[in-house]
Amino acid sequence: MQILIRADASTEIGSGHIMRCLTFADMLRKEGATVYFVCRELKGHLCGFIEAKGYHCLRLSHLKPTFDQQKDAQETLLLLEFNGLKFDIVIIDHYLIDLLWEQAVRTAISNIMVIDDLADRKHDCDILLDQNYFKNFEKRYDDLVPTGCNKLLGLKYLLLRPEFYEENTVIDKKCKPIQDLLIFYGGSDPTNETVKVLEALDQIKLTDLTIHIVVGLSNANLKLIENRCRDRNFHFYVQIDYLAQLMKKADLALGAGGLTMWERCYLGLPSIITVVAENQKASTEAAAEYGAVWNLGWHENVKVSNLVDIINNAIENPDTLKNMSIKAKQLLKSDVKYQIHPVIESIINILR
Repeated sequence: MQILIRADASTEIGSGHIMRCLTFADMLRKEGATVYFVCRELKGHLCGFIEAKGYHCLRLSHLKPTFDQQKDAQETLLLLEFNGLKFDIVIIDHYLIDLLWEQAVRTAISNIMVIDDLADRKHDCDILLDQNYFKNFEKRYDDLVPTGCNKLLGLKYLLLRPEFYEENTVIDKKCKPIQDLLIFYGGSDPTNETVKVLEALDQIKLTDLTIHIVVGLSNANLKLIENRCRDRNFHFYVQIDYLAQLMKKADLALGAGGLTMWERCYLGLPSIITVVAENQKASTEAAAEYGAVWNLGWHENVKVSNLVDIINNAIENPDTLKNMSIKAKQLLKSDVKYQIHPVIESIINILR
């Protein structure tokens, strides 16, 4: 299997698309696939990180002033032609790409898979993956994809790194006072939520609390956060590959919606969510209504005082956190084990 992945990362976009696709690539490589990435060299791109993981990353120059998907498709095809590369399927994880790009690239790659969670544009694809939880999620793409498209919808298809499946075999949140607090708002944290939490922690009695702060390489405030953590004797981590171990150890987490919210839920880690992007809003609200997370709402409306209040509330109510842990694992069906992940199985089937 020759597989191409088209995704980007930047300080503005964040690192979520690339991190998700790297997980996907690792799964595919275990099944014998050869995986290439095509990425634009935007500010904060992760091309070097992808290459460090052992993958070829074909680079497109920064497209200014705005993204033109037809030009992007043409440049991608020229890049493949120049390098003499042919692929069995292209996997797209990009909010600015729709059927225009897909129809252009299908002239060279016959099979197309799209990863999406917005359901706001049409696609010309053979497989569509939306691994999130929404109300009526089964019907979101009925008018947006071809009739024969294989729609992989819902948390059943969630792509997690192997470390999460490994840690899930032993983790069990107890009803006990909070001892370890984990803060992670994604690789780039473009809305600067980590600093906001640090300001809140200045106002909270932290006796017997161990604080773990995680950031990505593309975080624009990395040095500021590192210095503040050093001043407060907080544990500080950059671009780690053992986040599941920290989640296993933690009693409460603060973070954004999106994939890391589902990772926390999968491990039964109670979490306080700030919505930092439009595509996180509906799924976070649905998870909160189920009882799997606490939703603080849109980031611009979340003040330091709100964080102080909810962290103190969590500290005082460990029984509430225990119930949240139970609901989170129920929602994610964390007890279900797969011999081969259903998304990988779908790709193998279409390429047979």
